[in-house]
Amino acid sequence: MTGKHFEDRAPDAPQLTAYDEDHLADYIGLLDADDGGTPWREAAALIFGIDPAAEPERARAMHASHLARARWMTEIGYAYLLGPRATE
Repeated sequence: MTGKHFEDRAPDAPQLTAYDEDHLADYIGLLDADDGGTPWREAAALIFGIDPAAEPERARAMHASHLARARWMTEIGYAYLLGPRATE
């Protein structure tokens, strides 16, 4: 287990959230795993600490939601880390 708390779905807010800030390293891990061709089941087990065989629908939804948010971070969300001028 990871010891971290993960929501079943990542935020879909149009701005950076505290949850996003808490999970930046996890988002990077998801992006790296996806880039490296790691199967989603393996990534879900490693990053979220859940068993995709026991909870396949939940694991798939968590992976898809968090990967989408990680991609959002690379396109839009990162600007919120740079400060107010970057988002104006």
